[in-house]
Amino acid sequence: MDIDALRTFCAFVDTGSFTRAAAQICRTQSAVSMQMKKLEQDLASPLFEKQGRQLVLTHQGHQLASYAKQLITLHDEAFKQLKAGTGNLRVRIGCPDDYAHSLLPELVDALHQQFNALDLQISCAPSTELRAKLDQGMLDLVIATRSPDSEEGYLLQSSQGVWVKSPAFEINDSTPLPIALFQRDCKFHQASIEGLLKAERRFNIIACCGSAGALHGLIKQGLAIGTMARISMQSGVEEVSDNSLPVLPVIDIVLLYGNHAHNPLSHEQLKQLVELIKT
Repeated sequence: MDIDALRTFCAFVDTGSFTRAAAQICRTQSAVSMQMKKLEQDLASPLFEKQGRQLVLTHQGHQLASYAKQLITLHDEAFKQLKAGTGNLRVRIGCPDDYAHSLLPELVDALHQQFNALDLQISCAPSTELRAKLDQGMLDLVIATRSPDSEEGYLLQSSQGVWVKSPAFEINDSTPLPIALFQRDCKFHQASIEGLLKAERRFNIIACCGSAGALHGLIKQGLAIGTMARISMQSGVEEVSDNSLPVLPVIDIVLLYGNHAHNPLSHEQLKQLVELIKT
């Protein structure tokens, strides 16, 4: 039996739907249907039957369900043990570049404390892109900002949003305030604009940036002031001391885990990793 087909079968058992099973394993519904037909052919037994409008498990399907998760668990444990035995634990990490100089080194250091031999592959990209790759099984761990009131991931650190500028930049109240921001999916983007509008502070957005490097570059050159998490600040910029500027929110930065079979880290190892970073 194909292990991926068993994984898909378990997704159907958990959800009761080919549509939801397809969403969980990031495949099309037609691909899921083909996998299940092939599994039935391999076993020479029907696994599903119609009950009204619903598709339910047959007697043989229920028998397979009792073994499938055990087989997947044994497969995944064997894969991880044999992979660890090669001496090269390959871990793929995703990190937005605004945390690349701060939290990323701490994660890398914690991984090297926890494991002797590592093959670390690091990708820097916007959080939305990294989450998509994590869901597709292309990354194992991702550092990301979680949504407000969300319990997503494992909390690494909270950080206050701040206004930053070049030390040489002088704020002139008589002219529109030039500001540079992260893209619209950043929590500080909307908070900055709404806060300035409520304060009736005139401003001019000179650029929306997709990277911390670009944002810092504009601010360092004195072209604008900007907003970011305090943890994202790099050399060459300073916090703005101006009570007339709106207060920005606090963000939670978390470590996300890829729930796919070839993730080399267990949940227990992940918890130990987070504790290392937070201490």
